[in-house]
Amino acid sequence: MQDHTASPANDEITLPRVLGALSDPTRLGIARVLADGNEHGWGELRAPIAKSTLSHHLKVLRESGVTQTRQDGTRCFVTLRRRDLDARFPGLLTALLSAAAADHVGNHVTRRDAGG
Repeated sequence: MQDHTASPANDEITLPRVLGALSDPTRLGIARVLADGNEHGWGELRAPIAKSTLSHHLKVLRESGVTQTRQDGTRCFVTLRRRDLDARFPGLLTALLSAAAADHVGNHVTRRDAGG
């Protein structure tokens, strides 16, 4: 059976794949939400797109090495691989996330409140 939570090893993370993954406003928005350093359940992420489209964006981020996914039963949890990305490309993630915040890129992606 294929592991749908597998991410590339640190030395397999490439700059073109990371930049390609983060070139999409929705994926950049997901990275901004995950930048708080916490693990988030897939269902906590909110974006004005179909669930299948959100799933695709999460897959692109995972396969590029930007995120790590952990499955617990039927639930999936996502974290930003900040430490790994900073080791491979020092300062890149911080610069991209700062520029995105300044330009309001990805603001349409939010996190559902704990109560709702």
